[in-house]
Amino acid sequence: MGNDEVKYLYAKFMGYLSQTPTAPQDKPYLVLDDDSIWNQYNHSVKKLSEITGKDYGEFVIESLGSQTGKFIRINTYRHKLGGLISRLHAEFFPELPEPFSGQPSVVITQNKQQSQSVFIQMLLDVQSKIDEKLPTFKEGSKEKGFLEKLKSTLSNVTNIFGLITQVLSLAKEYGISIDRLLELFR
Repeated sequence: MGNDEVKYLYAKFMGYLSQTPTAPQDKPYLVLDDDSIWNQYNHSVKKLSEITGKDYGEFVIESLGSQTGKFIRINTYRHKLGGLISRLHAEFFPELPEPFSGQPSVVITQNKQQSQSVFIQMLLDVQSKIDEKLPTFKEGSKEKGFLEKLKSTLSNVTNIFGLITQVLSLAKEYGISIDRLLELFR
């Protein structure tokens, strides 16, 4: 089991939670107009189960359906995500501060966590852009190959420098210029 991979997923789940709004009284549901968000979250939960050999299926998001589309209760999502984060903390990172205790932590730890959250958000943004752009290219094109390969390697990237290196290395491998890279990620 790769403890670094578990730590990466733990931070990723923390990033998801930080981006999830609290449920206002008048709108307790999130409308799922973009399945890629939920598929990405569920994929991460399944990957966690594969890496650890433990069952985390109880944390998978099941959407509800109606005539107006798919939706999920915000509080249900937040509870599942919070439960998953707490379980991971207890199982793998008990030396770290409790994620929801409100206990003050060392400034260095806070800065590291903030940097990690920014990095995780950047990875999520890159993942979303890849998911958006992939269907626009023909099978076998160098752009599609580049995006598929980049998507498959994102889970191995551990910092911003590594992400930039990976993007540039794959661009070179697939013969994609800097100008074309800029077009791909606009």
